[in-house]
Amino acid sequence: MSLTLHNSMSRSDEPFLPSAGDEVRVYACGPTIYARAHIGNFRSFAVYDLFHRYLLWKGWTPRFVLNLTDVDDKTIRGAKEAGVALRAFTEPFEAAFRKDLDTLGFRPFTSMPRATDHVAEMVAWIERLERKGLAYPAEDGSVYFRISAFDAYGRLSGNRADGDTGRSRIDADEYDKDDVRDFVLWKAARDEDREVGAVWDSPWGEGRPGWHLECSVLSCTELGETLDVHLGGEDLLFPHHENEIAQSEGATGRTFSRFWLHTKHLRVEGQKMSKSVGNTYTIEELLAKGFKPSAIRHLLLSAHYRKELNFTFDGLDASAKAVQRLVALERRLEEVDTADGAVDAGLPQLATTALADFETALDDDLNSSEALSAIFVFLGGVNSALDAAASAGDGKVSSEAREAALGALRRMDEVFGLLPLAAKEGATDDDLAAWVELKLEERQQARAERDWARADAIRDEITARGIVLEDTPKGTRWSVSG
Repeated sequence: MSLTLHNSMSRSDEPFLPSAGDEVRVYACGPTIYARAHIGNFRSFAVYDLFHRYLLWKGWTPRFVLNLTDVDDKTIRGAKEAGVALRAFTEPFEAAFRKDLDTLGFRPFTSMPRATDHVAEMVAWIERLERKGLAYPAEDGSVYFRISAFDAYGRLSGNRADGDTGRSRIDADEYDKDDVRDFVLWKAARDEDREVGAVWDSPWGEGRPGWHLECSVLSCTELGETLDVHLGGEDLLFPHHENEIAQSEGATGRTFSRFWLHTKHLRVEGQKMSKSVGNTYTIEELLAKGFKPSAIRHLLLSAHYRKELNFTFDGLDASAKAVQRLVALERRLEEVDTADGAVDAGLPQLATTALADFETALDDDLNSSEALSAIFVFLGGVNSALDAAASAGDGKVSSEAREAALGALRRMDEVFGLLPLAAKEGATDDDLAAWVELKLEERQQARAERDWARADAIRDEITARGIVLEDTPKGTRWSVSG
């Protein structure tokens, strides 16, 4: 099967293969570390991780770079308000971001470079653009990219920024430039920049790099002048990614990225995310509300990346139950009795079909919702097959059949990363687990006393809490319904 991705550049689905060998060079726009990243940011970051994992799943070797923007207007303003140097201000937010990545079970990126560690390379890049007539200095010591000199500007977004609509979305900086469309590559130092240590020497005087330039230089420094895939949120398509292309291809004369993937916005309880509304939740805040990392991760990946995701608390509850169903299936398969010569219960065929459907879904432009559907169709089929085996005989299956089903479940979860998170969390809420076990003991006592009415009443009490019971020769199993 071949992977197909929707390329924002061509606005069409295209078959994807690495440009050379098995290595896939991927660059993803990371956070500006002036505050704790929120769930809107993590919608994109979760897609990054899904893509990272699926490239590995397909047998390729990703070199995956995610940048950290630690110098821009927001970080400088935050450092000034806090009365500390820029580095001292941004480092705690970098640490918090790394902690959140670990909390949600993200695979480590190949590299997470900070912009401030590569200013010398950025200065050299601007000089390169100057020599080609694509950059010019202003009287105050700032340097701008001359859009009129780059004919291909607007190829990604379709917006050449030469009308009122385009101009309204160009950086509203306060520096002199020849054309309102031109964007800044180097910002002349201001008093507040000096106050927090956000200034570097350059041929044009003290200053700092422009935000757009950071991603071009970091990506090309880490991965070479042509990327296989560039990822980001849809809000970055214009002007940020358009400007990246201009300053990258303007300097190198080569295609900057073969593929561009853009994640659609996230809404919260049907509303646009906004600080004024108070719905820009961080991972830390969701954990404080009692939600588990596995539920957050499941919900973030539950919709196709190019479709809007409505992030709701009811959705988190449903995601928690979905994860518990996966945990229950894994546990059931681990505990099922096996014997030589026992039936296969159709498990190998279910596994083969599920893996094929799963790969087909993700090969179709990373369709995570359809891939999750394949997993849960498989879950229902396996549970039904095991129930039928138990009804028809002793419930034993061949070890080969059990391993086929268990292997398929874990193989598919390599991409979603839910089972390891659930295992770290303790699989179920401790208070709920203790309550269920107590009720099961009471039910067992009632059945031993042949008090069937009380046993049925206890069962009803348990199932009213969203618990599914399964009476087996080894005792009663339970799981959270979904």
